[in-house]
Amino acid sequence: MESPTEALFREDAYLKSCDAVVTAIDEKGIRLDRTVFYPTGGGQPGDVGRLRAADGTVVEIRDTVKGAMPGEIVHVPAEGAATLVPGTAVTAELDWERRHRLMRMHTCLHLLSSIVSGEVTGGQVSDGKGRLDFNLPDGSPDKEKITEELNRLITEDHPTGTRWITDDEMAARPELVRTMSVKPPMGQGRVRLLEIDGVDLQPCGGTHVARTGEIGAVECVKIENKGKMNRRFNLALKVE
Repeated sequence: MESPTEALFREDAYLKSCDAVVTAIDEKGIRLDRTVFYPTGGGQPGDVGRLRAADGTVVEIRDTVKGAMPGEIVHVPAEGAATLVPGTAVTAELDWERRHRLMRMHTCLHLLSSIVSGEVTGGQVSDGKGRLDFNLPDGSPDKEKITEELNRLITEDHPTGTRWITDDEMAARPELVRTMSVKPPMGQGRVRLLEIDGVDLQPCGGTHVARTGEIGAVECVKIENKGKMNRRFNLALKVE
């Protein structure tokens, strides 16, 4: 079945804008036939930005979420924003600087999961920072050591890429799933994988940078004790 919204970011996370047509509007937000806006999911926040119509109308978008239908993406306008009508042609423009910081941190969290051996019990990508929670029965490593290992993988500049496998292939390779709290979306025939060459391979539908060197310097700022075995690793991008 064809998706209600063509998700252009799935194939090219570097698209900053696209031409689109408004297909529907309700109290939850605005639907487009295609978009570069990523909806909240998998620990990554939804994109923000604006929709520009040919008549000069600008609608600020404060969030992007998944709709009720599979593959539907809803653009949530800011309070008091201008209104549009179905059929309006618009240009959808990301707040690119924010998105790029999210891409850098999301990719960095994949590096963290390759360094720390333990089941991932939770995580969140934020603007300029992020965290992953692990079950570590033998305690947690030193945060300075984690910082050193992360920056080593970053400076090695490993290429990243996405590929798809079938649901059956995914079911046959349960070792690829390391997150206990977020399971890969199954039931649509295929699952998207993120591969960091020579470092990591796991299901992920988020947006990522093309090479680890693009992440820039990072720091493990704190490791918190969140339970008998649970440890929370907090990362931050270093300000350039």
